[in-house]
Amino acid sequence: MPKIKNQIRLENAQKSLLGVSIGDAFGDSFFGDEDKILEQIDTRQIPKSSWEFTDDTVMSIAIFEELEKSGEIDQDRLIRKFCINHDLDPKRGYGATLRKSLRDIQAGANWREVSGNVFDGQGSMGNGAAMRVCPIGAYYFDDLKKAKESAIRSAEITHANHEAIAGAIAIAIGTAFTTRMKIENSFLTSDEFIDKVVNEVPDSDTRAKIVKSKSISYNYHIETVTNILGNGKNMLAQDTVPFVIWCASHNLNNFEDGLWKAVSALGDRDTICAMVGGMLIMSAYENTIPDNWINAVEKIENSPFRHR
Repeated sequence: MPKIKNQIRLENAQKSLLGVSIGDAFGDSFFGDEDKILEQIDTRQIPKSSWEFTDDTVMSIAIFEELEKSGEIDQDRLIRKFCINHDLDPKRGYGATLRKSLRDIQAGANWREVSGNVFDGQGSMGNGAAMRVCPIGAYYFDDLKKAKESAIRSAEITHANHEAIAGAIAIAIGTAFTTRMKIENSFLTSDEFIDKVVNEVPDSDTRAKIVKSKSISYNYHIETVTNILGNGKNMLAQDTVPFVIWCASHNLNNFEDGLWKAVSALGDRDTICAMVGGMLIMSAYENTIPDNWINAVEKIENSPFRHR
């Protein structure tokens, strides 16, 4: 593959970030009375919403800015951005453990100690490390080694657990391959896509469940699928990422269908949709990305979280 200009890399990462923000805001619209939500999903009616994004996008913006600045993930600088952006608006959906960690780091604690000490020294295995790495995969679509290294570096500062890191790798690699599909005008079957992701993910429960997803028909009832793969209700990497990869693998050419399938899982719907959106926007046909969704979502360029 010829040398890729940095501007092309940044354009890829920025497009993926847009997909994250759309998926994030879309998914976040579907919280409320479950019977009503299920009816709206069944009829494809989006609840009245402000289309604001959550911490998924806020943290993805910080990662994009790291790529924009140097093409690298500077862990000390990135955690400072996470802390600053959290303080700008703590009500963006941050989990309790992460909020405490960011407050401790902001107060002067070393992020290495904070990240490694949570959950009795196991580190967090939450899905928060995976939800923010789509721009990394889009940026390093042609260099899987660099994509993995960058995903790991971005994860370690808050999620030291092996499962969380495996989840971040899976999502970054998945986005790398969806980006390649568009650039190379290539096609992958669901199984081919899953195999390519699995080949790059370290041995873990997360990886094992991604492998298992190949045996799950897209026509299965969504509750059957989520009973096997999870839907993020426990907010763990292994409870979230396998479903995301499965959902994306069956909708590689269709952004809108992918997000409707993603939100039908319920659970941690903003995070699931953020990851699916960040991957699928790279490979989907442009006419499957609704203009009204693009126009409705909170604008990243005007956001207080966008620092230059």
